[in-house]
Amino acid sequence: MAKKILVATEKPFAREAVDGIARIVEDAGFEFALLEKYGSKQELLDAVATASGLIVRSDIIDKEVIAAAPELKVIVRAGAGYDNIDLEAATAAGICVENTPGQNSNAVAELVFGMLVMAVRNMFDGTSGSELKEKSLGIHAFGQVGRNVARIAKGFGMEVSALDPYCPDQVMVEAGVAPVKSVDDLYSQNKFVSLHIPATDETRKSVGYDLMMKLPHGGVLINTARKEVIDEEGLARALDERPDLKYVADVKPANADELSERFAGRVFFTPKKMGAQTSEANINAGLAAARQAAAFLTDGTDRFRVNK
Repeated sequence: MAKKILVATEKPFAREAVDGIARIVEDAGFEFALLEKYGSKQELLDAVATASGLIVRSDIIDKEVIAAAPELKVIVRAGAGYDNIDLEAATAAGICVENTPGQNSNAVAELVFGMLVMAVRNMFDGTSGSELKEKSLGIHAFGQVGRNVARIAKGFGMEVSALDPYCPDQVMVEAGVAPVKSVDDLYSQNKFVSLHIPATDETRKSVGYDLMMKLPHGGVLINTARKEVIDEEGLARALDERPDLKYVADVKPANADELSERFAGRVFFTPKKMGAQTSEANINAGLAAARQAAAFLTDGTDRFRVNK
């Protein structure tokens, strides 16, 4: 019997993506299985029991799910972030975990500018706002999303700099972006900062009062990364002390209601994480995940492994 690759998505892929995933999986010689809109964790536990490969979106894959999948060899997160997967448990079980970096990057980058334009136009409240041309934008982490943000920013005529200790300066320079060497400089030298750092032990609550207060007058912080990287109490304090600051995010903070009430017209949050919510990104990420899962089960290819 052929090994099974399961797509388990509480929030389904687009139908075009599902059809494409099924073709890729079956053409590679594997059985395709689909679990969508499941109403209980038990449904997921039952479905993974015989799966060799698993493709998910934001679905929580914890120790219990991994323990219920004795045949599982690879998990692919269709998207860049993978904090919904217990990497330690997966590694202990000998399971390769991969993500699909870059597939959603343009969609997220476009959302950055949708929110930024809204912020500088005063949330379209009828008052005069400002333009982005010749304004400074700092990019906090220069991965695939950050590079697309830079590309779009150059089209607006912005001055762009970036901070990323893991990215060679030459990569930034070739993109027309000025490398910055410290986080303090990134925030103090840019009117707008677009945040793209992952949520790790090092970065959790790393952006808060001190960095927000370094932003120039009229500064805007745009967060399409993770809410965990924000010190929400510090953010509220900075917004309180600096009426000129704004915060817009694709990741609704825990204190969203309080912030919206206290700082009306200066904060905005999407109702759910929507950076990758385009039909193009949905399809691209799903197809990439299918190719990666099939490749790993075929010959062990693990280019995008995240639990090394």
